[in-house]
Amino acid sequence: MRILVVPSGFKESLDAEQAAECMKEGILRVLPLSQVQTLPMVDGGEGFTKAIVKITNGSIIDRDVTGPVGEKVPSHFGVFGSKTTGQTVVIEMAAAAGLRLVPRSLRDPRKTTTHGVGELIKAALDMGADRILLGCGDSGTSDGGAGMAQALGAKFLDASGQEIRIEGGISLAKVTKIDVSGMDKRLKQVQIDVACNWFNKLCGENGVARVFGPQKGATPEQVVELEEALEQFAAIIERDFGIDVREMPGSGASGGLGAGLHALTGANLYPRYDIIMKYIDLDRMLQETDLVFTAEGSIDFQTPRGKIPVEVAKRAKKHALPVVVLVGTVGKGARLNYEHGIDAYTSILPMPSTLEEAFMHAQKWLTDCSESSMRTIMVGLQLANRLMAKEQVS
Repeated sequence: MRILVVPSGFKESLDAEQAAECMKEGILRVLPLSQVQTLPMVDGGEGFTKAIVKITNGSIIDRDVTGPVGEKVPSHFGVFGSKTTGQTVVIEMAAAAGLRLVPRSLRDPRKTTTHGVGELIKAALDMGADRILLGCGDSGTSDGGAGMAQALGAKFLDASGQEIRIEGGISLAKVTKIDVSGMDKRLKQVQIDVACNWFNKLCGENGVARVFGPQKGATPEQVVELEEALEQFAAIIERDFGIDVREMPGSGASGGLGAGLHALTGANLYPRYDIIMKYIDLDRMLQETDLVFTAEGSIDFQTPRGKIPVEVAKRAKKHALPVVVLVGTVGKGARLNYEHGIDAYTSILPMPSTLEEAFMHAQKWLTDCSESSMRTIMVGLQLANRLMAKEQVS
């Protein structure tokens, strides 16, 4: 049997590469002679930089930047290409403003900043980058990218004309004017391409504050505050720059970073898999496969909105392949995914557990669940063979 393992990571626990190795080990316990190929998938979030650098034979450069709660954190970016062929710098916003960088006791998206993302962009400009490839995902922020822009020289003014220090999304409620005259002039000389979730919108019924605010620690009351602040930010962007980012595809990526990148730096937003699939040859591998396993931290009604399991399933179904998903948690509306190419899903949790316990045992539980899922599939194959044999006899 030829099996392809194409997982996402489990946030704050296992990256995509670790998840792939766990799943492979579990499958090989059952079918030691099977051909198991692994293809760790990235969606612009954690692991994006290292994955692209590995594929392109680039290099990683470490850099300390301002983290989401204002303290310095170790970060990194990637570089590939050359000065003769063109140099691309790869940045994942999660390396500077990801949720894992926000201590649990400080998780409040009204107060976390993307300032460090701007510092990474500045580092790319200092290197003489011809292109910046920026991945949005796994963020711990909702400041509309204002912190990022301020790090690059933008000024945000209040009603009295005083500059405001952007210290999170709630700061946007005070902004009445945006001055980009002092932004780094080199931004106009570099191409910035952003890989983002095309379904994420800044405002509206499915605005980023309402959909992702609670995941980042916001209470219902704080979600309302954040929603109003982002709406005001969008109104000022439309007034000052003539761009309506409220419901622009990708504008809500990473807490509105997509909107700030597009409106304030001139970045181009793209559906993340349009960019990622240029580097990952998934379709070729699917042609040589009998069964697909994928994985992610959770599955729910949002999974069809650009999450890795459904993106993999869509492509697998073009080759009529069965798709099994292993997840940490099964959430509201998970059954919807049966309509999007997923044939079966199951949680890796063998018992009720706390989040901390799940993180601690994720490696073992994912490996064991891969084994048990493969054993279940083998039971199905044995049953099918038995029924076929009966038909032949009769």
